[in-house]
Amino acid sequence: MTLSKKLGAEFIGTFWLVLGGCGSAVLAAAFPDVGIGLLGVSLAFGLTVLTMAYAIGHVSGCHLNPAVSLGLWSGGRFSTAELLPYIIAQIAGGIAGAAVLYLIASGKTGFDAGGGGFASNGYGEHSPGGYSMAAALVTEIVMTFMFLIIILGATDKRAPQGLAPIAIGLGLTLIHLISIPVTNTSVNPARSTGVALFQGDWALSQLWLFFVGPIVGAILAGAAYRWFEIDD
Repeated sequence: MTLSKKLGAEFIGTFWLVLGGCGSAVLAAAFPDVGIGLLGVSLAFGLTVLTMAYAIGHVSGCHLNPAVSLGLWSGGRFSTAELLPYIIAQIAGGIAGAAVLYLIASGKTGFDAGGGGFASNGYGEHSPGGYSMAAALVTEIVMTFMFLIIILGATDKRAPQGLAPIAIGLGLTLIHLISIPVTNTSVNPARSTGVALFQGDWALSQLWLFFVGPIVGAILAGAAYRWFEIDD
């Protein structure tokens, strides 16, 4: 598969993750009487990854996340030459997904991306549950670490074949169930960047944490998983 096709797949997949996951939070979570709530948003993020894993996994590996690419690279599963192009395609896809979501959401009278948060990630007064910066950083590191352990394990050649997308999608759902109250759940710098650009205020000033936390967690997971691949 050519690099251009891989990058196109990563762009489309990350576009879908942001539109589907953040879209569920912006458009459906607070809808009067039938809002899907925390459980629905968590499931929506898991479903975006599960559906794209089957759709484009054979094309690009379906990373959809700079932290995933870095974690796979750290674990010796991804080439250095393709790392930066993948990250650029993922961030571009995240921005495109957020742009389409903004166009849809702004069709409702009274919509305010800045005031409403636009599904952005935050800490302190911008944490859904009022959690501190330290709590948010620990959450993002640990959740991303576990997400990469799930990905590396489920895609290991020794694991049952064909079931990886289910494990990864359900893993992301569980991660959201745990951490939406803390940070609104990132574990993905591309997801955070796309919506932060349209929120345009506090989300941009806090965006650094949603790069640092996922990247640190992913790289640590990649290094740790190498231990499982070393024969005794």
